[in-house]
Amino acid sequence: MKKTIINRFCLIGILLAGIGLFGCDHFEEVNTNTDTTTQVTPAMVATYLIKDLTNHDSESDHDFISKYTFWNESVSGLLAQCYNEIGRWDMNVSSLNNVEKMINLATEGGYRNSYTALGHVVRVYRFYEKTIQMGDIPYSEAMKGDEGIYYPKYDTQKEVFLGMLNELDEADKLFAEGIKFDGDIVYDGDPAQWRKAANVLQLRLLITLSKRVDDADLKVKERMQAIVNSRPLFTSNADNLQRVYSNKAGQKYPFNEENNNHILSSLSTTIVLDTLRLFGDRRLFYYAAPTVSAISQGLDVTDWNAYQGLNPLAVLSDIQVSVAAGNISLLNDRYFYLPEGEPVLQLSYSEMNFILAEAVVRGFISGDAKAYYETGVRAAMQFTAENTPDNPAYHHNMKITGDYIDDYLKGQEVAFASNPGKQINQIIMQKYLMNYMHSPYRMSYLEYRRTGYPALPINPETNRNIPSDKMPMRWMYPQNEYTYNGDNVKEAVARQYGGADDVNGIMWILKD
Repeated sequence: MKKTIINRFCLIGILLAGIGLFGCDHFEEVNTNTDTTTQVTPAMVATYLIKDLTNHDSESDHDFISKYTFWNESVSGLLAQCYNEIGRWDMNVSSLNNVEKMINLATEGGYRNSYTALGHVVRVYRFYEKTIQMGDIPYSEAMKGDEGIYYPKYDTQKEVFLGMLNELDEADKLFAEGIKFDGDIVYDGDPAQWRKAANVLQLRLLITLSKRVDDADLKVKERMQAIVNSRPLFTSNADNLQRVYSNKAGQKYPFNEENNNHILSSLSTTIVLDTLRLFGDRRLFYYAAPTVSAISQGLDVTDWNAYQGLNPLAVLSDIQVSVAAGNISLLNDRYFYLPEGEPVLQLSYSEMNFILAEAVVRGFISGDAKAYYETGVRAAMQFTAENTPDNPAYHHNMKITGDYIDDYLKGQEVAFASNPGKQINQIIMQKYLMNYMHSPYRMSYLEYRRTGYPALPINPETNRNIPSDKMPMRWMYPQNEYTYNGDNVKEAVARQYGGADDVNGIMWILKD
């Protein structure tokens, strides 16, 4: 019976969820739909994996712990996260069981190269998510249930990062030798585009390792320099790895009113709106709606003071009084009433430039940090403007134009500073603003842990973390791991956190 209890990192025998079970006996003789294919193809598996990679959860991706928005409902889990209470995460990477199936179904050389490379990108994206949230994870023995490994060991975080970096090196090589493939809903099967994405993803991993830059095995500087000097990277927003939505059933933006029962519960915060106001940043008018009280008082929708966020550190009763009085801005109507919404970013040209700007400031690569920074800001603003219809309801007559961006970059708070510490602050703050309603894998919170920016404030009166004067630093391992893979997870906790699986534990990538 033990072999029926399989850790989520192991092969669980489920292939192509949503497409059908593959490999059933006498499949052709039972319940065959003559209008659909009975042959699983690598294209079908690729579509499934890419959709899974780019899925956007309309609740969890509010990114409450980064203080983008506040959840004004008595929903214990989400409201608790607004107040910094986080608990156990999951180890579910079961979709990766399909990677080998996709590769094995692709028989031609160039075709197989592309699908193999795609498999590496998908794997790294998922394993990266898990390790930066919890620490050490199963990696080298993960997904090997068919080899009899039902209780995979936990690799150290360093080993996981080394493995992921090597996988992305291999992806770059294979995409360069690959050909156009089917089933791709992002880049239409263009291996050149996916090659760029693989290299930008590796840049993300390398900047995540900024505290481990002197590690002789990781070679953070050398890897980053090689990518910048000799590999293809994004050159515009057209290269973004993103999920595009449409006005079709099942393809609408996740926050659209048809999918969202909590329109009145999603509130803007002072962390975002006050920063935008301080910077003179017109994204404020694209991100938020004017308050009910401001409109009733006769303020114009172009008035910066017509937009007010709530203090996400305040006690809930005080927040609810302000909301009831109409003094808090909801999200912009475009998030709720445009079926297409805006593309949801997984990797972007803007983020890439912010990574490179930080790398220059830190001395990891040579180059012009100011140019990278300004290119990142410009790309982020253009993304917002170009993906918003020219409708006053969505930009409130405060349109983002090229001339406006030129002036914005000269502003007192935005113009690139001369002090390296201030420069890092500016870069991370612009990355924070860029990720509003995107933030894959809670990126902004992770950047806060790594750099201290943005400086997320703490109110001991409402902070649900213990101790109440600190932000939590990680998610704990899931209970299922203790039930089914107990010896290995306990060893990992002892190795990293002195035996205490606690949200305040400092994982290896974050240690000074």
